[in-house]
This record gives sequence, structure tokens and C-alpha cells, in this order.
Amino acid sequence: MHHRSPGTSRRAVLAAGAGAAAAATVSTSASAAVGPQGEASGVRPAARRPTRAQLRKLLSRMSLEEKVGQLFVMRVYGHTATDPDPADVDANLKELGVRDAAELISTYHVGGIIYFTWARNTRDPHQIAELSNGIQRASLGRRNGLPVLISTDQEHGIVCRVGAPATLLPGAMALGAGGSRTDTRRAAHIAGAELAALGILQNYAPDADVNVNPANPVIGVRSFSSDPQVVADLVAAQVKGYQGAGVASCAKHFPGHGDTTTDSHEALPTIHHTREEWERLDAPPFRAAIAAGIDSIMTAHIVVPSLDPAEDPATLSRPILTGILREELGYDGVVVTDSLGMEGVRTKYGDDRVPVLALLAGVDQLLNPPSIKVAYDAVLAAVRDGELTEERIDTSVLRVLDLKAKRGLFEDPYVTRREVDRTVGVRPHLAEADRIAERTTTLLAHRDGLLPLSRRTHRDLLVVGADPASPSGTTGPPTTTLTEELTGLGFRVTTLSTGTAPTQAVIDAAVAAAGGKDAVVVGTYNVAAGSAQQKLVRALAATGVPVVALAIRNPYDVAHLPEADAVLATYSWTDVELRAAVRVLAGRARPRGKLPVPVQRADDPSKELLPVGFGLRY
Repeated sequence: MHHRSPGTSRRAVLAAGAGAAAAATVSTSASAAVGPQGEASGVRPAARRPTRAQLRKLLSRMSLEEKVGQLFVMRVYGHTATDPDPADVDANLKELGVRDAAELISTYHVGGIIYFTWARNTRDPHQIAELSNGIQRASLGRRNGLPVLISTDQEHGIVCRVGAPATLLPGAMALGAGGSRTDTRRAAHIAGAELAALGILQNYAPDADVNVNPANPVIGVRSFSSDPQVVADLVAAQVKGYQGAGVASCAKHFPGHGDTTTDSHEALPTIHHTREEWERLDAPPFRAAIAAGIDSIMTAHIVVPSLDPAEDPATLSRPILTGILREELGYDGVVVTDSLGMEGVRTKYGDDRVPVLALLAGVDQLLNPPSIKVAYDAVLAAVRDGELTEERIDTSVLRVLDLKAKRGLFEDPYVTRREVDRTVGVRPHLAEADRIAERTTTLLAHRDGLLPLSRRTHRDLLVVGADPASPSGTTGPPTTTLTEELTGLGFRVTTLSTGTAPTQAVIDAAVAAAGGKDAVVVGTYNVAAGSAQQKLVRALAATGVPVVALAIRNPYDVAHLPEADAVLATYSWTDVELRAAVRVLAGRARPRGKLPVPVQRADDPSKELLPVGFGLRY
């Protein structure tokens, strides 16, 4: 690393037109803000955002290998950039051919890194911040080093990578049930501020899909609503919230993943909407995101024959990404693929062809290919063979550099412990998350004035139900969370985790435990006709003890639970939504949510049981 005065302006050096000097100045100005132990000191260098002309000059000094690297956003295992645990070193060597993040950057010049819980990137806030700083040090310490755009999937609700003690907020469908643009924007602003404090400056959220198909296995409660205009309004609100907090927002999954019964992680779905139906149902949220100034849009690994008769996945479709997204919708921001490791994009072409075809289609960022070496070498070869022009590569690299500049990475790529401590999981954020969640809980069925539960008449409770793993690995399990909140409100609670597929023996145990109780609270998770969860609720209701069902994921459960005395929807099983539901159960808050999707009848899915906007009160 070269050393210069911390006050040296990168703008001046960029203006001088020396790419290497510019990169060195980025490194040194930033390093001046980092203490002897590698911890940021809070000293911010005097610099301004580089202009597009200065970025072009920087681009002109980059090698082809450096340019191609900027297009990749990769996973890497480990909690630090240079000293991951031995198991993570082994995983990196096996999957990536490198030992750690620093080696990934030095080998492939990657422009972005994505954090995952399962890659052990997200242990706790201070560790995440130091990982981010370590990644920036590793990149900026290299000759011609550039800051790295760090990203993650922090949708909240059922998709969440950074968990407690960071603030967890209601997910999209819960916010749709709340129906408040202000709450929706505020939730994104809180989430964005906390991500920015951790050095994560691109968030793959919000989900802009319109969930018109209740059987959708991959979107569901990740969508705000089945109503395109509601989704459009709330997507725009979240774009403003995230980006107002300094984080690049990313609407997904273009051109719309809402009407499918296939999970694109496992196979290649086909969307059968006509062009007119696409314009009416799928396009509005993406138009709204673009109008709100969104920084990035993610592609879908789906086939839409009406938009591209060649029936290529949208990720690889020039008619969809360039013809529609860029030319018709007028979008000129960054386009990022969904993960290139998903089966949906790998079914038709090999892993060496997919990244090349994505770039030819109009993509700028290539997210998480199965093999970085195969993908990187394939793109280099395509340029050298003339299939891809260097001008085409330059267009995407410039978009990536411009996004990094917009998000302040050339000015100060480092974060501080102080900023983490005063932003992440702070009491005002947690309190606001609780208030927002209370406004989303939806009462779908209610008999005999059972609710709210009174400690005078229903003091002794049994809590049973499904305990799906926490999205972030830091909350729950649901039956424990429900028990703790009910106990804190003065109820006496017995708890039995019955799972998503209780055996007859487990059902019998739950029935026995219900004896003598004043009510049973059962958490249900994606109930289907004839399922073991349905049998559990039926058996509990047959005891004569009042049964309250909490649909902890899909609100569609209510159609299969006619025996329950009351049914509430929480839209996710993270603690914030479950605690809010308990406060509603106990009368500490009122049910205010309204269904953002219709619920079909169990005996005739062509007919509605409950319409959009339905929500009981007491």
C-alpha cells in the first residue's frame, strides 16, 4: 500500500487520469481511516464522488482481466477475509479454488461479494463489519485495487441473512397486510441503515413479484400482494427507504416470478402470461421501481414465451433484458442475474455458456456462478474470440463503477464499530419494528368471542406447532417464542413442538397435553388438505378445548382449518411477527391487518373463501 495524506482528494487524482494512481489513492485515503488493528477509526477522507468522466478514465487503465472480474459477485466461506476457520478454507478450496476472500479478490478481481448465513459470513454485527473492512482492505491493498460492492438477500420475513441482534422486520406480505406505504418505507430505511453500518451496500430487495398464484412455491409471502398496484406502491416505498439509507436496492425477479408452480432453484419454470397479461400483472412494480430511481434489478430464471419465443430463461434473453427492460421500460441501471448456481438457468446451457449469454442479453453483474474459474475463463475467452466485444464489457463495468461511486465506496469504503453500535439493533429500531408488526397481524377466523384471550378465563394454555428453522439462524423456534411472550403477559404455558408433519403418536401426545387447558395455540406452516398438521388441529378441536391457529407462513392455511375457533396470519415466523401476534391474541394490540392476497376454498380452488382486503376486528 502506498501512503499519502488522508486529506488527499481522490477526485483530484482521478481527474489527473492515472488509473493506477487513482486506485492507489482510493487505497491510501481509505487506509488512513483504519487503525493499527485494522479497525476503522471514523476519520473520513476529504473526497467527493468521482464523475462519470473520471470513472471512464479509470476504466481505460484497467486490464481486461480486471474488467471481467468487476462483473462477478461471488460467495466466499468464512467470517474473516484472511483467516477463516479450517472448514471454511476447505470449502473455499473445493468450490472456488482459493483459500479466502482476499485470495478470491487477488485471483479474480471480483467486483462484488455476497454474504450468506450458510457461508458463515454473518455471525454478529461487529464480525460482519470487520469482514467487510477486511474485504475492502484486501482489494484496495492491491495495485489498481477497487472497492468491493458487498451484497446480501435481506428481504426480511422469510428471507434474511443478518439476524439478531440486528433489527428484524416484517416481510413483504406482512407489510402488504399492514397496507401502509409509510411503514413499508420506514422498515426499508431501518433495514438499509443497519446494512450500511455493516458495510453491505447492495440489498437484493424488495421482491417485486405479484403473487397471483397461491401455489407458488418460491415467492409466496415474499411478495407484497396479488394486486399489481399494491405491489408497485410498496416496491416504490421500499426503494426510497433502502436508497435513502445509502444502500442500493434491487427489485426482483424480472420480468416477474409471481405466477409459477415451479421453484427456479430446482427447475426452469414457464410463465404462460400473454403480453397483455404481463403488462397488466407483472410490469407495474418494475415500472414503479424504475420511476423511484432503483439502482439495480435482478433477473428471473423463468421462461416467458410471450416475451421471448426462443424460450430462453429471462436471465439469458436479449429480447427481455435489452428489448423490454432497457429499451421499452427505459432502465439504464445495473442488471444482476439471480444466482447462476440455480438449476433454472443451468437446464438449457452449460456453466461456461451461461455467463456469456447473460452478458450478451444485457446483464451487468453475474451472481454466484457454481465455478468462478469456469465462468471467468469463459467470459475472457468470449472477448478474446470476438463473441463479446470489450466495448460491451466496458458498458457493464462502467455501470458497476458508477453504482459503487453513487454509494460512496470511492469516498469511504470502511465502516466503524461506533457506527455499528449506534445503528444496528438499537432500541428505537426494535421498538418501531414491533409497532409495524402489530399493524400487520391479520385475524382470518373467529368464533364465539374467544379473542382476545383473558388471563381470567384462559390462563392455562398449551402451545404446539411447527418449528421451522429461523431464516437468519438467530430467532425462534416459534413455539419457544410464543411461549416466552405469553408467559411474559401472565399466562401459564405448556409447550410441545409438534413439527410440520406430526406422527399419530405426537398428535396423541398433544391431545393428552390439552386436557385441562383453557385454550390451545397451534402454529401451522403450509397446511395442505389431508396433511398431518390438519389432523393435529382437528384432533385438538375434538377435545372441546378452544383452538387458536397461527398461520406462521402462508395465510392460505385458514382454508384447511375449519375446526379452529380462531385463525390469525403472521406471514413469517421470525420473533417480531410472532410476538406481535401474541400481543394481538392477548388484547394488548388489536388485529389491524387485511389480506393482501385472496384465499381460495379448499374444496374448490376456483372460488374464493376470503377476498383481498378481508380482516376481522374485535
